[in-house]
Amino acid sequence: MKTRYTNSSTSTLEVLPESTDMNVHPSAQVSEMDRETLAQEIVTELQTLIQSEGRVKISIASLGTVADRIAKEVERICRQSSRIQKSGEIRSWQLNLARHRLQKCLTYYNLGAKQGRIELHSTLGAIVYRYIAPMRQQLSFQGRYHLIEDFLQGFFMESLKAFRRETELPEDYTPRTSLEVAEYLAFTEQYARRRINLGKSATQQLIVLRAQAFSRRQPAETTMDMELAAESPKTEEAQSQRRDPAMQQVRASMVTQTIDPAEAVLRDRLISELIQYLESQGQSDCIDYLTLKLQDLSAMEIDDVLGLSSRQRDYLQQRFKYHVEKFSRIHQWELVHQWLGADLDRKLGMNTQQWEVFWQKLTPQQQQLLELKRDGVDDRAIATALKCTPKQLIKRWSQLLELAWQVRNSTTSTPKS
Repeated sequence: MKTRYTNSSTSTLEVLPESTDMNVHPSAQVSEMDRETLAQEIVTELQTLIQSEGRVKISIASLGTVADRIAKEVERICRQSSRIQKSGEIRSWQLNLARHRLQKCLTYYNLGAKQGRIELHSTLGAIVYRYIAPMRQQLSFQGRYHLIEDFLQGFFMESLKAFRRETELPEDYTPRTSLEVAEYLAFTEQYARRRINLGKSATQQLIVLRAQAFSRRQPAETTMDMELAAESPKTEEAQSQRRDPAMQQVRASMVTQTIDPAEAVLRDRLISELIQYLESQGQSDCIDYLTLKLQDLSAMEIDDVLGLSSRQRDYLQQRFKYHVEKFSRIHQWELVHQWLGADLDRKLGMNTQQWEVFWQKLTPQQQQLLELKRDGVDDRAIATALKCTPKQLIKRWSQLLELAWQVRNSTTSTPKS
């Protein structure tokens, strides 16, 4: 079916088929279908298409909710389009528009949530590729790629807010089911391709205008001698350049970006183990929270992505903190303390004075436990020596590590030597 795109007074993308031959009886084309009838037609067609694809069955309630939103959008377009109203074939237009939106939604549904996001990201990235770089700057593919990543992250948040607003959904709504995710992805593509009237018969896609505005906000390019930034100044000219704010910023960035490969491997292993632990505890929302925190998103941005209220975020943070502490003191305490540089060989990260304070606070049984741990004795043998069960041993060791943390981070303690 051939389609062409026009811009309405409400800046909504209309997909108007060139042909209205949908096997609709001529006498039925004049009358307009009400929203409930159209929604029922969409539900019926959705069920048929999903069953024919052999996909997992979806609840009638979920199908009805999505179908009602599609029917509502189609009804609004048909009523606001003078071309459709004058055609005398409103029913045919309703069915064509509904089936077009339904097909876009099913395309993403059949791809699945993960692959659907990848396809949408690729499609939108290709559209904005030539517009994303600041004017008169020759960026490499990698440079444009990073700019596109930053831009699309903000655009997806804008699209979700627009989806909530235009479908009259709550501000904290987040797509949950596969069909709802597919509906949102289809809406995002449609939202990105909307034609905005620029005057004098000129139009442009909304996402292109957003990309151009994003490009103009990028700081101007500054030429910098990287070898000079890396070396120590030897002449007066080099010293004067060294005092330049841009040069200082580059040097600071070079220092902070220097990562020890061994530390990076240890960090990746630690994150992997933590995610596996959270999966074993059934804490998928904590995994989502951790992933977003690792991307250095703000609390407000995390709330938008996860669709959380402030109270829900506080509760999630408390659960996340509880599981992280349990992970670091019981399940993988050796790995965590090794990464912190606070393993047993380093006095649990304490200096000499702190270690003496810590040792004095331990009971004779705790001191014995610590000595056995430092000697590398097996936990089962330690439990036998201390005449306790393995669970009791785990609890006692966790309490000892908590006490070490308190001493190490006490404000009254002297700095670590």
